[in-house]
Amino acid sequence: MISQSFDIAGELRVNRLGYGTGQLTGTGYWGPRLEPGQAVAVLRRAVERGVTLVDTADNYGPDLAEELVARALHPYPEELVIATKGGVVRTGPNVWHVAGRPERLRAMCEASLRRLRTETIDLYQLHRLDPDVPSADQLGTLAELRQEGKIRHIGLDTVTAPELERALELAPIASVQNRYNVLDRESEPVLRICEERGLAFLPWFPLGNGSLAAADGRPAEVAARLGASSGQVALAWLLHHSAVILPTPGTGSLAHLEENLDAAALRLTPEDLAALS
Repeated sequence: MISQSFDIAGELRVNRLGYGTGQLTGTGYWGPRLEPGQAVAVLRRAVERGVTLVDTADNYGPDLAEELVARALHPYPEELVIATKGGVVRTGPNVWHVAGRPERLRAMCEASLRRLRTETIDLYQLHRLDPDVPSADQLGTLAELRQEGKIRHIGLDTVTAPELERALELAPIASVQNRYNVLDRESEPVLRICEERGLAFLPWFPLGNGSLAAADGRPAEVAARLGASSGQVALAWLLHHSAVILPTPGTGSLAHLEENLDAAALRLTPEDLAALS
């Protein structure tokens, strides 16, 4: 029996299948994809369906996704965990640069606090390590913000296993968000560290940026046997594969949202898992 919940940092209990806000923005994470009312409806329906982890970022839009989260869900239910990210500046569709200087990270975090209309961000993730700034300075800034009560927990995005090991020496890390799915397991060493240390692992592109929802390939073969969609099988595989994995698939469609969230009820047999592995 797979667990349906996970305690981030041992204290923030969330349902393991969450929702990511990237698909509420336009191509290349630039501008709006939907009318504001449609985006609000998707966010509210996700929470109605039991989502307790919403993952966003300041550069989605930019700014837009965080503003939509606040518009749809503030005042936030007590059980809802809001995760956001900083450390990347977006200047156009699919155009961005890393910005990890301490003063910039602090300004980004405080801007996210204002947009999200909250005094404390539950999980603040460093969107990328800046190679031009010492890791100790970047993580030290987030640790300071945590001590000030502006961040409850610190996460990392897109790190290698050695980078994660080093970060754990510098700051209390609660989560990692790396690209990972049933057909892309390059981050397996990072996942293993997360399991050993009890860290949450939030896979980005859990559906391969849509490719795993296609009607061919291994997920499709298992889906046909189960009467499910390929995307549902891909999400269910993540939930079965490791108890620390918290998928946050994104969508701007209410129908697709329902389909994704129904994946939490899909049970894969050992034969199914063997076929996917």
